[in-house]
Amino acid sequence: MRILLATDAWYPQINGVVRTLNRVREELEPQGDVFEVLAPHMFRTFPCPTYPEIRLAVLPQIGLKKRIEAFRPDAIHIATEGPIGVALRGYCVKHKLPFTTSYHTRFPEYLSARIPVSADVGYRFMRWFHRPSSGVMVATQSMREELESRGFERLVDWTRGVDTALFRPEAPHALDLPRPVYMYVGRVAVEKNIKAFLDLELDGSKVVVGDGPQRAELEAAFPDVHFVGAKQGEDLAAHYASGDVFVFPSRTDTFGLVMLEALASGMPVAAYPVPGPLDVVNGAGVGILSEDLGSATREAIKIDRDHCREHALKFSWANCAQMFRDNLQPLS
Repeated sequence: MRILLATDAWYPQINGVVRTLNRVREELEPQGDVFEVLAPHMFRTFPCPTYPEIRLAVLPQIGLKKRIEAFRPDAIHIATEGPIGVALRGYCVKHKLPFTTSYHTRFPEYLSARIPVSADVGYRFMRWFHRPSSGVMVATQSMREELESRGFERLVDWTRGVDTALFRPEAPHALDLPRPVYMYVGRVAVEKNIKAFLDLELDGSKVVVGDGPQRAELEAAFPDVHFVGAKQGEDLAAHYASGDVFVFPSRTDTFGLVMLEALASGMPVAAYPVPGPLDVVNGAGVGILSEDLGSATREAIKIDRDHCREHALKFSWANCAQMFRDNLQPLS
């Protein structure tokens, strides 16, 4: 199958969306599928307001018809709701081409966290964007139920996976800090609610792995916290293996791939009882979910690390990729 994948999030960005899409491609290409990725690097770009590390495409609709006809896709998937996603959506609607979409990010909540606008405004846009989709792929049952309650239709399941060969408890440790080591991994941005973690009174050390627009502000406000920047590959695995508890303070993620990576590394999770943690952690005995994040963090350290690893082994990238492929809507 020739799959046209449109995404406003792509390398050099490092986040759950990019890693998921790329891993699906890596799983399916050896099976004979061919991908064409429409991404910002193919167009002129400008920095996203309030988040300059993200580059947004300028007028991606120009030349879009030529790109599509040259590739001759068998299926079209629009992964994000940015300029590229909107441009391809418009093309498909105009030419009556079926396409699928995915709901990766709580865009209305992210927008509301950055500018004074109600999340309801964002949800109106999101319903408009996804309404023509043949199938809106969502990662968790709780997220599916929430979107259904907000009027979204044709929702289909698309779970996530984790690289259990890379992320493993026995990876060499990258950190030599006073124990316990409490860790956050991910983008350092206001919508991730990292300050809720850094405000906690905890013995030991706090580590933030990642980069983003809020890093300088948080580094200045919390000089005792270890900010080590973004990591990849074995370096990232070594940092995960160095931690004792993974603290996930976000209330807006639709899944939280980093939680699976932490669990695969033998690190229990402390988080709020919200979509994402409720689906990955709740009832599995691998983390503590509570509105009292400090209490959850102190309790999570008692959890058996081997049990965390065993839970992560249930999540397969091969299964994730096959679900994605099965959800696609052929053009003919």
